[in-house]
Amino acid sequence: MKMEYNPNSFNLAAIDIGSNAARLLIKSVTRQEDGTLLFQKQQFVRFPLRLGLDVFQKGKISKQREEQFLRMIKAFRQLMIIYNVVDFRACATSALRDASNGSKVLRHIKHRTGIEIEIISGEEEARTIYDTRIETMLLSSASSADPDKTYLYIDVGGGSTEITVIANGQLVGSKSFNIGTLRLLSGTVTLDAISGMCDDISQMMVGTGKVSIIGSGGNINKLFRLVPKKAKLKDRITLQQLVRLYEQLSSLSIEERMREFDLRADRADVIVPAAQIFIAIAHATGSSEILVPTIGLADGIINELSAKIQAEDESDKPNTEND
Repeated sequence: MKMEYNPNSFNLAAIDIGSNAARLLIKSVTRQEDGTLLFQKQQFVRFPLRLGLDVFQKGKISKQREEQFLRMIKAFRQLMIIYNVVDFRACATSALRDASNGSKVLRHIKHRTGIEIEIISGEEEARTIYDTRIETMLLSSASSADPDKTYLYIDVGGGSTEITVIANGQLVGSKSFNIGTLRLLSGTVTLDAISGMCDDISQMMVGTGKVSIIGSGGNINKLFRLVPKKAKLKDRITLQQLVRLYEQLSSLSIEERMREFDLRADRADVIVPAAQIFIAIAHATGSSEILVPTIGLADGIINELSAKIQAEDESDKPNTEND
């Protein structure tokens, strides 16, 4: 699926196959006069595929969900053609890492669509999210971000939680935990596992000083949007606000959450365990707020694609130093 490439303006795409939902993100990349790149979202599609419902309970992807998966990828492919996408990367995370038939399903999808989907490790997932360099963006947007502060990236998904530690602008370490919202709902992990994860994170943070949490993923984005407008801060949710939302949401049935908070069914169930995870990590690290820049794995994939294309363009330039 190769399109005509204009080095000054082109479209890139990322496909993120998570345990709860799958996403297609298409961004345009425009080279500015000063040489910097401007990224603009052209299309974003989220589909509640929910592979984790099969995998975390039965160990594999069902035939019915595989067919749904295939139809979705066909639709994503058509959208990439419509938007003249010159390059893309498709990545799958926790559910497909654990599915006994994951590789077989992906081979079938590639055969039927031509789209190759990579199963990436939890560590690569965390690193790719880090490649969005969210803390740099926060600094440039006049936030109170501090380049010398320690930042803890947290991405809570349906099947796993990815943790990345940044100190003094440098990547210190990352870790993936098989603790996610669908695993908690299915009973395959318990609240004790969250406590164990928090203990590990506390050990990672020893000697790093004050910590600022950066939250990633659909659940923290939605929780941030649920904060009343009068109390909402520009780019963050306080721990007090998060706890209050958790108490309100957890006291309601899924149907009541959908009605009172205008949530989709596939968000109304997972948003409570997601809030639990974020609250537990905030308490463990002594953080009073969570920065929410609404950026995730798909953005990191597109950043990596853009960097690869730039490097190829530079290598193709003639060397005139000795001319």
